[in-house]
Amino acid sequence: MTTTNRKKPYSVRVTVESAAGKCPQGFKVGDSWLIEDGKTPAGMCASAYHSLFQYMRVFRFGGAHPWEKEDGVAHIACPDAVQRLVHEVRRLDGE
Repeated sequence: MTTTNRKKPYSVRVTVESAAGKCPQGFKVGDSWLIEDGKTPAGMCASAYHSLFQYMRVFRFGGAHPWEKEDGVAHIACPDAVQRLVHEVRRLDGE
């Protein structure tokens, strides 16, 4: 078996950045979750996680999206259109 020198995946932090209403799950501005070692964060809303997953996955492995204004940062709306929580997904470089 051959071993490759793979870089350790990045950690990613998801933070509730803004809210236009009251989240039925009780989340509020400033709540955050740390995604490390490929483990799902305890307590995160399943619907929000589903929407955020693709960004967390890309950032975890050092990728980027061409529409990002800041490298390694995305602002993603919760699928609940009434409450309109916006999450910041941020790659944590060197952490």
